[in-house]
Amino acid sequence: MKNRLSVLRSDRGWSQHTLAEALGVSRQTVISIEKERFDPSLPLAFRIAETFECAIEDVFSPSPDTSHD
Repeated sequence: MKNRLSVLRSDRGWSQHTLAEALGVSRQTVISIEKERFDPSLPLAFRIAETFECAIEDVFSPSPDTSHD
């Protein structure tokens, strides 16, 4: 899943550690989400959107599915 997490975090001047603490997750979780290696659970995705005061769609978007050529 594509996301704008690093952009939103940077716009606020937050470190990955600061965001992780705000979300109640590890810094490694934030890194994995930002690098699109890990898709957050729905509750975590909602917490992320609430933290940035925006809709989930403003943070996450589906990756293009390349398997349907």
